Amino acid sequence: MTNQVKAPHIVKAFSEELEQLSADVAAMGGLAESLVSDALEAAATRDGDLAAGVVARDAQVDAMQRDIEKKIIRLLALRHPIAQDLRVCIAALKIVTDLERVGDLAKSIARRVPALNDSEPTAFAASVDRMGKLVLSHMHEVLDAYVTGETARAVAVWERDDDVDEHYNALFRELVRAMRDDHVMIGPGAHLLFIAKNLERIGDHATNIAEVIHYLVTGRELASERPRGPRPEQSA
Repeated sequence: MTNQVKAPHIVKAFSEELEQLSADVAAMGGLAESLVSDALEAAATRDGDLAAGVVARDAQVDAMQRDIEKKIIRLLALRHPIAQDLRVCIAALKIVTDLERVGDLAKSIARRVPALNDSEPTAFAASVDRMGKLVLSHMHEVLDAYVTGETARAVAVWERDDDVDEHYNALFRELVRAMRDDHVMIGPGAHLLFIAKNLERIGDHATNIAEVIHYLVTGRELASERPRGPRPEQSA
């Protein structure tokens, strides 16, 4: 009789723990997205204070990852989840790993802002900003897909990662050409290339998250490998 009374409470508590886990992952995603947004804004406006804030706030992303991982370990040890419940835990573990890397990459972008301030603005900065906005839109879409469970939105991000690659490849070629033709461009060009590469990597993490969402909702991995365009050094 005692077990019959407690069983519903245990199931309800487990359900609430899983819901809280998903909410924590979503909150971490929101913070990581805001760091990318602020890093891009800081680079576009050369705002050193905003950039410094991004660098400082990355520690919050790291702390959230550690806290979520502890919760997942506890759930696995105490609840022994199976099927969909297990996928919730596995997905959360994978996603927070990607989000932690996104935070690190946003921090790396922000750390380039003081160096950009030491050089004159270039026309290529606008191209980097456009690429950044594209990557940020992918992050926003995939995080919304995680919250809503809409696999179609996640798959759309997965399929559109080539757009980010194409932006990066074109920008890489243009910047290398400009740096070769004008030595004054070498300094700012190198920093912009670094920022663009970090944005391309953030796009890859958004794609990873999209794959995890598809697995979380359907229990299946995305079947075919997404086609990739040539790397800039291959097509140059």
